[in-house]
Amino acid sequence: MSRRIPVGTVDELLPGQRKLVFVDGRSIVLFNIEGTIHAIDNSCPHNGASLASGQLDGCMLRCPAHGLRFDLRTGRMPGPGGLAVGTFLVHTSDGKLELSIDESSTALSSAPACKATT
Repeated sequence: MSRRIPVGTVDELLPGQRKLVFVDGRSIVLFNIEGTIHAIDNSCPHNGASLASGQLDGCMLRCPAHGLRFDLRTGRMPGPGGLAVGTFLVHTSDGKLELSIDESSTALSSAPACKATT
């Protein structure tokens, strides 16, 4: 079963911006990539480093601690295998942002593809 948790408004997360939120004791970071909102756990699965200040290249986020890269759409590292970070569905309703928190497991985002910057 999943539930929606309000985490802000669309107006406060403009394209290119990110926002750190806390839900049920969990740190989650939201990213607005060209108008699409992505949300991931704010903890690198490698060593627990905060991902909130990581460098973005399209939908690829680089962990500031050790350089591991994660796709914001899937939470996975590029290539087969590798580590993954939890992702969450983000809904917009009446100008508000809501995270879908799945009580039994992390809900994977089904967001469209991101363009890499050159």
